Amino acid sequence: MPRAKGGFKTHRRRKKVLERAKGYYGGKSRLFRSATETVDKALQYAYRDRKAKKREFRSLWITRISAAVRAMGLNYSQFISGLKKSNIQLDRKSLADLAYNDPKAFGAIAESVKAKLAS
Repeated sequence: MPRAKGGFKTHRRRKKVLERAKGYYGGKSRLFRSATETVDKALQYAYRDRKAKKREFRSLWITRISAAVRAMGLNYSQFISGLKKSNIQLDRKSLADLAYNDPKAFGAIAESVKAKLAS
């Protein structure tokens, strides 16, 4: 049986892996086997962290809202409850953005929530 050295398709497949491994340290960017292992692991991390990113941002938004609301004399759970009772349908992302970039507008929302909770 003739020896198969790997032709066009093999070169193309290996080149694709080594392109993805550009910038890695040492042999991980130059040796096919090391590069394959590293690229595969990197793709696993990328998949996992696309999911984790959503959790981390939600946590950040909640922290920002909580900090802003505490300055107004409420806590986070009271504020969210008051928002639902006031029928204000802003998501946490936009609330956190308001609290961070436009404290006056956020203060107005917090005051309306406070008034709804008091009644």
